[in-house]
Amino acid sequence: MHTYDPSALECLAAIVEEGGFERAAQRLNVTQSAVSQRLRALEAQVGSVLLVRSRPLRPTSAGQLLLKHTRQLRLLRADLDRDLQELAPRAPGGAREDERISIAINADSIATWALDALGPLVRHNLPLEIITDDQDFTQEWLRSGQVLGCVTTLKKALRGCKVVPLGAMEYVAVASPEFARTHLEGGLTARNFRDLTFVCFNRKDDMQAEFVARRLGLKRVSLASVFVPSSEGQLRAVAAGWGVSVVPELMARPLIANGKLVDVSPGFTLPIQLYWHSWNLESDVLDALSGALTSAAHKVLSGVKKEKAAQSGPGGLNP
Repeated sequence: MHTYDPSALECLAAIVEEGGFERAAQRLNVTQSAVSQRLRALEAQVGSVLLVRSRPLRPTSAGQLLLKHTRQLRLLRADLDRDLQELAPRAPGGAREDERISIAINADSIATWALDALGPLVRHNLPLEIITDDQDFTQEWLRSGQVLGCVTTLKKALRGCKVVPLGAMEYVAVASPEFARTHLEGGLTARNFRDLTFVCFNRKDDMQAEFVARRLGLKRVSLASVFVPSSEGQLRAVAAGWGVSVVPELMARPLIANGKLVDVSPGFTLPIQLYWHSWNLESDVLDALSGALTSAAHKVLSGVKKEKAAQSGPGGLNP
């Protein structure tokens, strides 16, 4: 079995995570030449090219395996640091970049419940990195080994991973009172939805179309859209009269209560089931992350399904 130089592994990770050799060198506090030399030495040891020199740079299949291994090493170091802190507490802060523990969470969860869940861990020096993406795509970050866990709408566990149901995020359709009076007399209907502008998160966001299709009993809809890549920004845009948006009820509730927004489809909500996926590894840090997220989600999300708490993917490990 080969033993790979941790500095070379972190060099590969830095190049991918920073998007280039120059920024990787700055992060590692070495010269760009040293970064190139470490990568070449690692590629020679593996016997394979590890990076595709494209724009942006991307890892090859062999590179992805080494990146996943590197992040597992980070998790082991975080576990060790956690144990040592209990024996010999140290001053807060000082985490190195190569100690970062990365997870992927959808923006709506970040804007509502996830940060409260993770706060105590960060205050106890967990060097956390949160990557945000659409809830239908966060699992790709886990699949590629770039994160050790993700919040996603996908139920099936990946190979070597486990999954826990978090509950359902309820979504409502809202508009400003003035926009509703002008464009939505009688609420959202099959007659008026094609004439409306919908405020979407980004081009991956199909929440608006799914809401309209389910609400009106249609198989497929096409909507006029503008894009605001922020959950909070979507609400601000709607309040400013940009159009209609489908947003978490948790975020819309106080704005509806104080009259700044109007529910344009009263009595109807779209529940989106969320799941926490993570590597199936023995790790105190990973257990703490999983516990914090699932506990917080179960308090605020609705309809937690009575499913097996942890499942492994096909050919994966059984808990």
